[in-house]
Amino acid sequence: MSEVKIKAESRTEFGKGAARRIRRADKVPAVLYGHGAEPIHLTLPGHDAMMALKNANALFSVQMEGKEQLALAKEIQRDPIRGFVKHVDLIQVRRGEKVTVDVPVYVVGEAASDALVVTEQTTISIDAEATHIPESIEVSVEGLEIGSQVLAKDLQLPAGSSLHVDEDMLIVNAVAAPTAEQLEAELAEAEAEAGVEREEAEAVGAEPAAEPAAEAAAPAEGESAESQE
Repeated sequence: MSEVKIKAESRTEFGKGAARRIRRADKVPAVLYGHGAEPIHLTLPGHDAMMALKNANALFSVQMEGKEQLALAKEIQRDPIRGFVKHVDLIQVRRGEKVTVDVPVYVVGEAASDALVVTEQTTISIDAEATHIPESIEVSVEGLEIGSQVLAKDLQLPAGSSLHVDEDMLIVNAVAAPTAEQLEAELAEAEAEAGVEREEAEAVGAEPAAEPAAEAAAPAEGESAESQE
């Protein structure tokens, strides 16, 4: 993953009020720490930080007061409604240093037609060089048959990376695809648990309801309303 150069400014104001003022200026409050050094409080340009943090495990080259420091985004706080970045914790790293990170897992390919692919893990924890963290790890399920599994040890990791989890961890599982009847039964069960009542469908081919008998025809002109002998 390439480094993102970002200019930072030191900050001396703290607290919620200071953080709100920083964000109103389109900047993001952040803290840089690690390697036993004292935490450094700084601000990052809002737009640049937001774009960089779209990628998992973004690697920053933080430029401040004529110095550069490599850092990984360790913790990101976002506004739950509008999604903007509220605060970032950055951890210092060195070139060649190995770090433990969670990398997204993406499934590619088509399994057998009667198989349903279940992704058990959407991320995998690995040890990788700080400057060579993969953006994602692909898992091929091409032609995977029912009953087949992909374990952590089956993943193709980039050179220099290694698993930080049990090698027998289940990543992808191929199971039998449910039939239409099974899906209908599951839906009915879910509706019953939720208290949803289905309307009974009208019987196919049912005879239409009989119409009311027509009223007696009015007597012809000139005839008595009474019956004639």
